Amino acid sequence: MARKQIRFGIIGLGLMGREFGSAAARWCHLLDLDYEPVITGICDTNPALHAWFESNFSTIKVKTSDYHDLLNSDEIDAIYCAVPHNLHQQFYSDIIYSGKHLLGEKPFGIDLQANEAILDIIDKNPEVIVACSSEFPFFPGARRVIRAINENRFGQIIEVEAGLLHSSDLDPKKKINWKRMIAINGEYGCMGDLGMHPLHIPLRSGWMPHTVRAMLSNIVTQRYNAANELVPCETWDNATLCCDVQADDQAFPMYIKTYRIAPGETNTWYIRVSGTEFSIEYSSKYPKTLKTMSYTSGAEQSWTVTDLGYETAYPTITGGIFEFGFSDSLLQMWAAFCDQLSNGRDGMKQPFYCATPQETHLHHKILTAALESNKQGQVIQI
Repeated sequence: MARKQIRFGIIGLGLMGREFGSAAARWCHLLDLDYEPVITGICDTNPALHAWFESNFSTIKVKTSDYHDLLNSDEIDAIYCAVPHNLHQQFYSDIIYSGKHLLGEKPFGIDLQANEAILDIIDKNPEVIVACSSEFPFFPGARRVIRAINENRFGQIIEVEAGLLHSSDLDPKKKINWKRMIAINGEYGCMGDLGMHPLHIPLRSGWMPHTVRAMLSNIVTQRYNAANELVPCETWDNATLCCDVQADDQAFPMYIKTYRIAPGETNTWYIRVSGTEFSIEYSSKYPKTLKTMSYTSGAEQSWTVTDLGYETAYPTITGGIFEFGFSDSLLQMWAAFCDQLSNGRDGMKQPFYCATPQETHLHHKILTAALESNKQGQVIQI
């Protein structure tokens, strides 16, 4: 079957840029698709990062340190952009203006004002398809949670908790990086870098909070820079958001956690929805394990633990008894984005699409209110 080729340029060739390259190289892992990404352009201000792509992709036509070269190229249809937060507004705006489709990294702007500027440009260029990277909802357990939400199985929702926890900043001797600098990362700190991950499914489900009470922590307040000078860490390490949700005829609390210092956690995404009739819990810490509990009046309360196999939104060559991992979720997310580019959202082969710019805007409104809540020490209306 001949596949439609979608020619991609990558801006930012670091960790996530290489992950996309790997996903494109693994496209044969997916079955029954009529489209495929082809990497035809690369851009990074560090020329040393070009080598890995050049040695692995013979399709590259444009290699540059100036991202405008990708935007001006007829060899590129779409852009994956993975740059620091302070560059989002300028880079994303220029990409959209150029007519290239865009998958951008979160938080889609360093702050609410930047995010709204990006959305304004999207509104003025409706022919350009724009989405935000968020891969965890493509895990098999997350898909089960989404299905339960769509089927409205919970009865009265008691509470929701979702989070992304890791421990990459636990070591106080770790050198400071840009994520601890307000000028580059923004005031959100850990919330901007991690917040879209736990909020993607709740926002897609219509669970936009009405209020938030934030508890933010700056745990390691100083780190050494590259010159071995002790400098302040300006942004938040950890955040817990206590939110009030009113959705349809229900009201319930929702807790969102984004931690960079969570001892023992490498990169744990989780969601738990508790209800009077049905509850469900999934964590990437135990990627094969799904916990559910169905309850009827007077019955015994008992959690069921299901050992999940390789359940995917887009079929693959992998047998159903095998394990699903992070690189698989990225491949599935990229399949969803390319599906939308190729067939439109209404024509996609499965219904769960990538995080939208509008969802990033809701995410920014929550995080902006969280900063104000922490500053005032009180609940803030969103």
